[in-house]
Amino acid sequence: MNKRSGKLRSILCLILVAWLIPATADQSDRLTALDVFNIEFATDPQISPDGQRIVYVRQFSDIMSDKRYSNLWIVNFDGTDHRPLTTGHYTDRSPRWSPDGTRLIYISDRDGSPQIYLRWMDTGQTAKLTNLAYPPSGIGWSPDGRFISFTTLVPGKARTIATLPKPPEGAHWAEPPRIIDRLIYRFNGIGYLKPGYTHIFIIPAEGGTPRQISSGDFHHGGFGFRTSPPVWTPDGKYILVSANRRPDFEYEPLDTEIYEFSVEDGRVRALTDRRGPDSAPVVSPDGKYIAYLGFDDRYQGYQVTKLYVMNRDGSGSHVLSADLDRSIYHPRWAPDGSGLYVLYDDRGNTKLAFYSLDGQRKLLANNVGSGGSAYGGFGASFTVGGHGRFAYTYTRPHVPGDIAVGSLTDPHPRVITAVNDDLLSHKTLGDVEEIWYTSSIDQRKIQGWIIKPPHFDPSKKYPLILEIHGGPFANYGDRFDLEKQIWAAHDYVVFYANPRGSTSYGEEFGNLIHHAYPGDDFYDLNSGVDAVIAKGYIDTENLFVTGGSGGGVLTCWMIGHTDRFRAAAAAYPVINWYSWVLTADIPSFGIKYWFPGFPWDHVEHYEKRSLLSVVKNVKTPTMVITGEEDYRTPMSESEQYYEALKLLKVDAVLVRVPGEPHGIRRRPSHHLTKILYILNWFEQHRKKVS
Repeated sequence: MNKRSGKLRSILCLILVAWLIPATADQSDRLTALDVFNIEFATDPQISPDGQRIVYVRQFSDIMSDKRYSNLWIVNFDGTDHRPLTTGHYTDRSPRWSPDGTRLIYISDRDGSPQIYLRWMDTGQTAKLTNLAYPPSGIGWSPDGRFISFTTLVPGKARTIATLPKPPEGAHWAEPPRIIDRLIYRFNGIGYLKPGYTHIFIIPAEGGTPRQISSGDFHHGGFGFRTSPPVWTPDGKYILVSANRRPDFEYEPLDTEIYEFSVEDGRVRALTDRRGPDSAPVVSPDGKYIAYLGFDDRYQGYQVTKLYVMNRDGSGSHVLSADLDRSIYHPRWAPDGSGLYVLYDDRGNTKLAFYSLDGQRKLLANNVGSGGSAYGGFGASFTVGGHGRFAYTYTRPHVPGDIAVGSLTDPHPRVITAVNDDLLSHKTLGDVEEIWYTSSIDQRKIQGWIIKPPHFDPSKKYPLILEIHGGPFANYGDRFDLEKQIWAAHDYVVFYANPRGSTSYGEEFGNLIHHAYPGDDFYDLNSGVDAVIAKGYIDTENLFVTGGSGGGVLTCWMIGHTDRFRAAAAAYPVINWYSWVLTADIPSFGIKYWFPGFPWDHVEHYEKRSLLSVVKNVKTPTMVITGEEDYRTPMSESEQYYEALKLLKVDAVLVRVPGEPHGIRRRPSHHLTKILYILNWFEQHRKKVS
């Protein structure tokens, strides 16, 4: 594209956005929808073995190609010498230091497809190590730095039903049909799965031919639940991985075990044996212990994931996090083997803590995370180096994502990057206020947050957007949220909360919706709207509701139980649980954890929780927006709801976003579209002051 056509495209884009965005007061110091292209995020920090340097992934978007990219950056532990290691419109990710700190491996698509690259840190020289047919993942170093482990797909042979005759020379026949013979044949974000299985490989660090370590018709890493990247034992003789090697693994999606693979000959041995997930193994530096995550599966919707430690041979397993009624994730051993660093979410905030081997927990940092969403765990990562030093992603309501550092002896966080200062230093964001209130159904305390418009004036009356999180077993918190901040920049008060079923409040609170979702969460959310109205600055004639995924479910549930909202926007919802179980990419998960069994055996149960059971009550103008490649909540769900609303003569529109999976974030322009369509749907139905 030449400069002139590129400039014309930019002008047309600006005209379109100006037309879409409602007219408000001076917006010059506020976020706009185009800032979807300007926000950057710091993720996946990796500290050098000596604790002196940190390499991290810096994510950005390009307005001309309408794509998301990432490069590698490096910064000293004290914040000095901050600079890029890689540049360009590529996706560079998963940096990993060699054990001696002299080299760095990473995955990049700069030659057209994702491959493993090696960089010598003293000279900056790089080498492409692989030429794989399918993308690698889970890369890691052997303890002696001689080998690199990774996982990738080993293709299998597709099933055939008939051998077709060959077309005559020069003929152009249609594409042949796709034959499906597996329960899980497509996966959200990946698409239709190719035949074959993900396996463990190793390759010499100087390059060469990859050698397959694992075998069998099972996935070792890759997509799925509770799988983990390979990790080496300190002696370099074995690789550990969490995998589901049951013959019926598609029907028991969480039943993973910790497996040991011999590097020499691929012999495999299970180190755990229980019903439920055993995942994320990490080996102590002296090789004596293995820490891992899991729980005894009771087929509940939400079960707290505990931190376990066992002997290297699999004996002596015991819970280390018995003091904490919160789910643990990302365990990492201290370099001296004295304990483990972990993350957990508590009351909408992600924490970094240290567990000593006697089960004592020390809180090290709050506010872990990075990304454009208030979801817990979104971009939360950390790394551990020498001298008790650690680095982690840091977020606050006004900080999208930066790198912070600390140490066991001095855990006070120091933020050492400011990747969005160029944008946000002259922008005014909406202030975020925490609120606790009482649910009208059972007087439980519910936590929520209010985002106020920039330059908020409490004497004015503002329209309110209730935004509901998905999951449903997830949590919102006081983290930066781009969508909500853009809505607030257009003079909306945005309220979001953690109703029953949300994580970070313990197992009992999470399981209040076990086999009862959607349900009483209506009262938690509706009471929250009342609590915000009681503050005196809400225009009660202009209340709106939206949410995505599980939040889309609850959006439809809300308008099926009240007509207080002037308009609703349900993003990628589930509408009919019966059809969802039979069309989504996780059917066995649905019937085992969210429902008591097959829909034909529990018809009344499925129908009671269906959004079609309350659609006859809906009077609220409703927009439904879903990606056409969404396999988690397929488009057919949205179509059912839209058709039902139209049959009932409710003001409704269906928005189909091409090429988008669950979440509508793959292309920045589609993310921008989602934000503006919801905002303008509300503007179109807003009661104007006469």
